[in-house]
Amino acid sequence: MKIYVRERQKVGEGVRQPQFRIVAVTGGQLQIEATHFRKVEMEMIAKDVGAEIVYLEQVPDEHKKKH
Repeated sequence: MKIYVRERQKVGEGVRQPQFRIVAVTGGQLQIEATHFRKVEMEMIAKDVGAEIVYLEQVPDEHKKKH
């Protein structure tokens, strides 16, 4: 099982808010109730269900499509 996550975009410097968002889960059944997670929380979940966490890289601004 793999859990794909990315960093949240609207978290400011020094703000004590969960920094990650789970984007997708593959290879098993996992029901997600929250929308934002701390790294420690994700690691605990992954350990309990035997999953690997895949951190997605952010797309640089120059590669984002402008509408």
